[in-house]
Amino acid sequence: MTLTDLTLTEAQTLLQKGEISSRELTQAHLERIAALDGALHSFLHVDAEGALIQADEADQRRRAGAHRDAPLLGIPLAVKDVLVVDGMPCTCGSKILEGYRPPFTATAVQKLQAAGMVILGKTNTDEFAMGSSTENSAYGVTHNPWDVERVPGGSSGGSAAAVAARFATLALGSDTGGSVRQPASFCGVTGLKPTYGRVSRYGLVAYGSSLDSVGAFGRSAQDVAAVFSAMSGRDELDATSQDVPVPNVDLRLNGERPLRGVRIGVPQEYFIDGIQAEVESAVREAIRQLQGLGAEIVPVSLPHTQYALPVYYLIAPAEASANLARFDGIRYGPRVTGNSMWDVFTKTRGEKFGDEATRRIMLGTYALSAGYYDAFYGQAQKVRTLIRRDFEQVFTQVDAVACPVAPTTAFKIGAHGDAQHFDPLAMYLEDVFSLPANLAGVPGLAFPVGFDAGGLPVGMQLMGPHFGEAGLLRTAHAYQQATDWHLAKPTMEDGR
Repeated sequence: MTLTDLTLTEAQTLLQKGEISSRELTQAHLERIAALDGALHSFLHVDAEGALIQADEADQRRRAGAHRDAPLLGIPLAVKDVLVVDGMPCTCGSKILEGYRPPFTATAVQKLQAAGMVILGKTNTDEFAMGSSTENSAYGVTHNPWDVERVPGGSSGGSAAAVAARFATLALGSDTGGSVRQPASFCGVTGLKPTYGRVSRYGLVAYGSSLDSVGAFGRSAQDVAAVFSAMSGRDELDATSQDVPVPNVDLRLNGERPLRGVRIGVPQEYFIDGIQAEVESAVREAIRQLQGLGAEIVPVSLPHTQYALPVYYLIAPAEASANLARFDGIRYGPRVTGNSMWDVFTKTRGEKFGDEATRRIMLGTYALSAGYYDAFYGQAQKVRTLIRRDFEQVFTQVDAVACPVAPTTAFKIGAHGDAQHFDPLAMYLEDVFSLPANLAGVPGLAFPVGFDAGGLPVGMQLMGPHFGEAGLLRTAHAYQQATDWHLAKPTMEDGR
């Protein structure tokens, strides 16, 4: 039995029976990280000593009888390095926060710690979560465990790669425009972006405040459901968190057609020219399988989808421009000395922000500037309302929408150019299918549905109505009980 291959459910069963301990489970993951993460660079910081202390505490709690209502007790967790953890480095993949150790813990992480999860460390990310490949990290590129010459997706590529490579049972990410779902698709794991406001953003370093969501990665919908339930709920420290009951997601299935009565919409706007043929084929086959499980498939339209990309790249950079103004060398991270206060600001920001963060700050500042606000940012917000209304209308007809996560499988590192010849538009188009869910604030779930000819995972996305995560998880769970794509594992250098 290889402990790092255990799913959450399998590990919890063995822990409850006393056949393994949390220390043994945690040690196995730490050893695998030490042996193999050199080839992937999924982690920026590993807290081996702290993780073993937490594991011992989980074992003590279990011996004291605390495990009966604690399905996450003693389970290893990786945390994307945009979520703060007290005393642990938080760089957001940027040199401007190099060496920063926050004095508090994000609410979502705090809830999982209270549930007994063991934090292994912090995972790599595009700088301030701005990217689709994890190539924008100031601390090096993360590689895809299915093919180390390819990207793991972004910006939560470190977390997705860590789960796929069996470095962690579960991982946290953030999703502002697809940054959980696209890496989940590229790495062959399951990733959930909850409804905006479902999970507290307190302690999540802000990129786009009206778009950011804390999400989770796991091997299956069943694993992700447990984390989702544990970290959701109203938080007085986050004014945007919603006071909505946290669901205890019931994944029990009935009969051979467990999706009977579920209506799934297929939007024509998500099957476009230029999509990789193997991606479209795998997604359409998965939709047919959902139909075979009892779901009714309904053609639907989301007509304003075509505007999602330009709308997002006005709103998100505008919010980033405001949010990243606080990083000036005075309050956080390193400082570049200068002859005056303004000289310090200019030099620190000029030297410590990377190219993509600088690009988005400049775009956002321009969109918010006098004379352009109404023409750009104001208009984008109006179209965003139309996109949201499209989803609200569709969800009066269907329970979920099924479509691809991304137009292609994982692309090669450097495929969109290097720092001197980078093509930002080509990179931004990687998120064309995932951006609308963030603009509308609806939940999205990505999970594997096949492979392309090169052996790279293909993911499908389900989107649901506001606070409809339970329905998405049940639908994906039914699919995963009937298929085995989610059980596939990349072969690492040691053959394991």
